[in-house]
Amino acid sequence: MRRPARTPRTVLTVLGAALLLGACAGADPGLDPGRTAPPAPVSAPLPAASPTPAGTLLVADFGAGSVTFVDPARGPIASVPVGRAPYGLAVGADGRAWVATAEGVAVVDTRARTRTALIPYRTDTGPVRDGEYRGGGMGIALSPDGAHAYVGVNVPGGPGVMEVVDTAAGAVTAAVPVGRRPFDVDVSGDGGAVYVTNHDSFDVTVVDTGSLRPRRIEVAPYGTEGGLGAWLKPHYTAVRPTDGMLLLPFEGERLAVVDPRTGRVTVEPMTADTHQHGAAVTPDGRLLVVGTGAVDPSEGRGPSLTVRSPDGTERVHPLRGPHEDVAVSRDGRTAYVTGGFTRDGHWNGITVVDLDTGESRRLPAGNRPLGIAVLRTGAVVDGTVSPKSDFGKP
Repeated sequence: MRRPARTPRTVLTVLGAALLLGACAGADPGLDPGRTAPPAPVSAPLPAASPTPAGTLLVADFGAGSVTFVDPARGPIASVPVGRAPYGLAVGADGRAWVATAEGVAVVDTRARTRTALIPYRTDTGPVRDGEYRGGGMGIALSPDGAHAYVGVNVPGGPGVMEVVDTAAGAVTAAVPVGRRPFDVDVSGDGGAVYVTNHDSFDVTVVDTGSLRPRRIEVAPYGTEGGLGAWLKPHYTAVRPTDGMLLLPFEGERLAVVDPRTGRVTVEPMTADTHQHGAAVTPDGRLLVVGTGAVDPSEGRGPSLTVRSPDGTERVHPLRGPHEDVAVSRDGRTAYVTGGFTRDGHWNGITVVDLDTGESRRLPAGNRPLGIAVLRTGAVVDGTVSPKSDFGKP
């Protein structure tokens, strides 16, 4: 394992201010940390009556209370208000997007580019606010049949909940206790389980969709020393399509491979040497992981996108500035990495990465974009909806 000296105890020496600053770090040297760049201009807006083209990107504007539709070649083409501080989003085969905001789950008709509903949470999350620690929805995913949306709801100061939304009725039907700050939500390929990745409690909550009984699996390859002030926590999870294993990257050094049935966790080495956030899987089984920059710049490397093959070999593509989440084109050849970032130093755009050549370019996109999906205007893959991206996370 690279840099074996890095342990939670070592990291705590770097964390004089970490408990105040939060549990994630990274900054674009070309930006003043904490300063939000002006919103990206909307170029060549689509006429209101025209349908949204397939392949359009949809991003959640954490800094603007909207979602932005982005032409992957030209940039933003339309924006729709959805509610304060939208975080994650999921798009169904029917073209509806489900967006986790601080106020509730917004429903967006992506063909007509209009918000059709805002479903309030059952859980009291306190005052509606902005910022990394705001209450309300974070990760969100759809069941394979599109009948339910599962949203991780952050409750400041305490454990979170997973709320179940009946997508036909447009209402919350259940709330299940999970861990603290549920960054990500994923669904098993058969729809029988939901996986909630809880950043501040070092764990994944596995929820059986039939009984709605939760089961906790600790995922802490560096240990849990430091508690809320620690940096080495889980962020996002990808579900491996071949066997249903959960893949959780840490620090560009360790990949936790979790068996959700038994709770067994094994650790494999990684090579990017950077603090890692968003994760996705391509149709051919490659794991994509977003690196935001090293916790300690004197020890680690800068932002990057790791492309990990099923055999464990990796290509690491450098990125300019911090990023948060990633989606992949339907053909699996292009990655779209959002520049919003949950910490300071974000920028208002997307980095487009050619996965064959490693070449990249920057594209303007909304205001502090976090969650992202590639729209298919109703296309279906293997008879299921797309939970999070163009081809989905099985």
